[in-house]
Amino acid sequence: QVQLVESGGGLVQPGGSLRLSCAASGFIFNIYHMAWYRQAPGKQRELIASISNLGNTNYVDAVKGRFTISRDNAKNAVYLQMNSLKPEDTAVYLCKADHAYSANSYWGQGTQVTVSS
Repeated sequence: QVQLVESGGGLVQPGGSLRLSCAASGFIFNIYHMAWYRQAPGKQRELIASISNLGNTNYVDAVKGRFTISRDNAKNAVYLQMNSLKPEDTAVYLCKADHAYSANSYWGQGTQVTVSS
């Protein structure tokens, strides 16, 4: 059974840090590109960071220099280190797996991140 389980969200003050994790199971992790999306209330889901199956990374401008995506293929996990958090980073954060050679994809359920004083 395929699962993507996010963890690490919570309440943090502006300027603080959080590290999100996404644990994958039920599929061959190292042939999937991985990505983090976020969805704030009343807004569309947006892609914020991605890492290819070969480890190449990309970021949306809003998080560039503050967030770092990484993956550990031995642990079937992807991470998002978030530093210098801002109130506008408040959202549900979801991870997504995209097969590198087909249209197959999976979503996690998400973890809430709230940045507030």
